[in-house]
Amino acid sequence: MAQEEKIGLAIIGCGTIGRIRAELARAYPGIGWIGLCDIKTDVGERLTKDIQADYFTTDFNELLDRPEVSAAIIATDENFHFEPTMKAVSRGLKLFIEKPLATDARQSQKILDAIEANKIDAVIGYTQRFRRRFLVVKERLVTGQIGDVTSVVTRAFMNRMVPIATVSRTQDRACLTPMVVSGTHSLDMCMWLMEGKTPVSVYAQSSDAALGRWGTKDSTFGIFTFDDGTIWSMNISWALPVVWPGAVYGIEIGIVGTKGVIDIEDTHRDMVLATEIAQGAGYAPEGYDPGAPRHVDFLTSYPPGDIHDGQLWGPMREETNSWYQRIYTGQATPHATAADGHKNLLLTMAMDLSAKRGQPVSLPPDPEELMRELS
Repeated sequence: MAQEEKIGLAIIGCGTIGRIRAELARAYPGIGWIGLCDIKTDVGERLTKDIQADYFTTDFNELLDRPEVSAAIIATDENFHFEPTMKAVSRGLKLFIEKPLATDARQSQKILDAIEANKIDAVIGYTQRFRRRFLVVKERLVTGQIGDVTSVVTRAFMNRMVPIATVSRTQDRACLTPMVVSGTHSLDMCMWLMEGKTPVSVYAQSSDAALGRWGTKDSTFGIFTFDDGTIWSMNISWALPVVWPGAVYGIEIGIVGTKGVIDIEDTHRDMVLATEIAQGAGYAPEGYDPGAPRHVDFLTSYPPGDIHDGQLWGPMREETNSWYQRIYTGQATPHATAADGHKNLLLTMAMDLSAKRGQPVSLPPDPEELMRELS
């Protein structure tokens, strides 16, 4: 592996995830310069001080135009990925983009086209790919340990603090749905585990009894059919009550093959904390009072990992440091590609479209058609 010059890193967005990746960047020896950008001056300046960043601005164009920058992390809110990503692509920077590529399918297509046209090394933030249990499953599938996969069942349960935190930051909520924002993680995992299979249709339904007043759905359940006859049930609810013990979410995946089965229980119920001391939520929107304290917690259910001695340990550490290693040395990694990210967005939106129409949707869907009906 050829070692590159030290990385000049730009991080656009200094919130929870941007902060995690920035702290890891400061500790990585292959990074020689760090610049930060956030529209909230206090948030950006605090992180600048904490990691002793080399530069801070509220203008992403100003940061991405700096000659020191050779790679960028796009960690803004979901609705605001398009412009900084396109700017970074125009500069030829190596890219790490938090999911999704965009919340507008047409913009996502433009980003993918630009990335491919400019031969940009771009990856998408699907942290679960870096957990040991899923890497083990991937290896078993690749080596044919259960034969050909014929059916898959996926169920994700999430605390409603996550959607409230997400939609409360914007009035543009049409595409901030359970599947587009969060179900995409379990969808990506299953599509990665079923790599090589092509979905041809999906039929889905949604409900919104609890979260409709926030401008989003409670749950979306769908059935995908693949060109080889494989079927996949993909279900998510992110409307569980705030007292639900999962800090964010847990998933279950059952994979049936012609010669075996793999059953994954990833609900984190193997480590339970019960205490008189109220526990916080994984993603708690600023200023939001849940109205009820949580006194039971499924430990390790916060997807990025867990804090010990002031440091994050877990899959987001693995994912982030692997990306730094990827761009510093050229090492191969299991990151999702930009093409994966775009495909995932179309599939999640196709589920939303099917639920809206009340009938199956052929895949892949047309981005223009998606936005015309879902916006």
